[in-house]
Amino acid sequence: MSERNANTSAGSRIELRLGVNLGDVIVEEHDIFGDGVNVAARLEALAEPSGICISRVVRDQIRDKLDCSFEDLGEQQVKNIARPLRVYKVRDRAIPGKEPAPTPPQSLPLPDKPSIAVLPFQNMTGDGEQDYFVDDIVEEITTAISRLPWLFVIARNSSFTYKGRPIDVKQVARELGVRYVLEGSVRKAANRVRITGELIDTTTGAHIWADRFNGALDDIFQLQDQVASSVGGAIEPKLRLSEIQRATRKPTESLDAYDLYLRALAQLHKYTEEGLRETITLLNQALAIDPYYTPPAALIGRCRIFQRVQGWGPLSETAVEEGLRLARRTIELSKDDPEALWMAATTLSRFAGEHDTAASVIDRSLTLNPNSAHAWMASGQVSCYRNLPDWAIEALQRAMRLSPLDPLGFLLAGALAFAYLVAGRYEDALEWADRSLRELPRYSPSVRVAVASCARLGRIERARYWLERLRELQPGLTIAGYKAFAVYYPSAVVAAFVEGFRRAGMPEE
Repeated sequence: MSERNANTSAGSRIELRLGVNLGDVIVEEHDIFGDGVNVAARLEALAEPSGICISRVVRDQIRDKLDCSFEDLGEQQVKNIARPLRVYKVRDRAIPGKEPAPTPPQSLPLPDKPSIAVLPFQNMTGDGEQDYFVDDIVEEITTAISRLPWLFVIARNSSFTYKGRPIDVKQVARELGVRYVLEGSVRKAANRVRITGELIDTTTGAHIWADRFNGALDDIFQLQDQVASSVGGAIEPKLRLSEIQRATRKPTESLDAYDLYLRALAQLHKYTEEGLRETITLLNQALAIDPYYTPPAALIGRCRIFQRVQGWGPLSETAVEEGLRLARRTIELSKDDPEALWMAATTLSRFAGEHDTAASVIDRSLTLNPNSAHAWMASGQVSCYRNLPDWAIEALQRAMRLSPLDPLGFLLAGALAFAYLVAGRYEDALEWADRSLRELPRYSPSVRVAVASCARLGRIERARYWLERLRELQPGLTIAGYKAFAVYYPSAVVAAFVEGFRRAGMPEE
């Protein structure tokens, strides 16, 4: 009819309005009744001349099967229908006589830091009443990710303009100016619900992360919090790795302070003596460009900690003091950067013994971003130095739940091994030390835990085996040297290590 109208004068055109709904009907002789029919009639009244309006259930059935798109008209309150209707206007391919399609918006430039949009999740429960639950999950996830200051997160109001529309992630990237898109769906069976999510790099179409979460609808709010926390914690390291890979491919002459920081992280993840030296060099270059850029300032102290615990080269007092100076300045300047805060706090704890101050700073970091696995790891480590092993174990277990596939997982497992040793739970300490060393066999702190745990359990031969491994990593290590290294550890913890080292045969001097 639209094609016929294109060649017909305005007064002679036949313009139809269509309302399409899907539902049960009651048939009596030559008429039909029922809610399904009533809804279709109300949709027809909302349609423009020569236009089609459909209900949500129709849109869900045909969205991927027809060559047309849908404009979400929102919820409409109509006569004789108790609840609001979600109405969609059908937009099809260009038809003669119809207005041309609007010009697509121009692409927005990418911001100067990683950018992400959390798109509306698909409600695949078959129950339109669950829409509020699905939308609330997306809102909670958006809020969780927004706590990451190094991310540019599109506001929910903009992301939700794509609700009910076929989604092309490259088009979303152009229209919102983002590099990454998070999308997902919600399914329901009886009282159980499954929520899936996937993170996509729009420049390549590659899936960076995907996961699913199962739970009961009995406590909707708890499930929403669990999913939001898990997604926020899980995608942070994945996004960071993706950004690191992007920065390492960037030409050297076009690097800025942020790119240098990402390249430094790439070197740090190698966890080698040469890699740490290169990390510090890159961090100093970043600070030369921007002296007030606090993440590289905080990371320098963390690198010095790694050098000390691994026994890589003599660490001068000047290097330690510089790390402490940068850490204190970071805490002063970075009131709202959770990542910089927890890194700076660990430096204060490890090199100055200021455990209570460090714990307070980490608490602030976790207030700003309660989904940071590494901040929870820092909380657990500092709790060990405060001789609070039970709290340390709880914090570290939470860190592992947030980031179960963390590229620095050997650090998390090693910290948990140390916490169990502080608690006197030597079997558990040995188990987690072994997990840490399966990921990185040359991680000295976990080898030290293995030596002490085996010795305290009376497994002297095994303790001697681990001591030989430790001597390969740290030649010349003695009990006196360990005491100097562990000067800020609780005395009971030092005693546990020293007794284990003695039983395994470590020399005193």
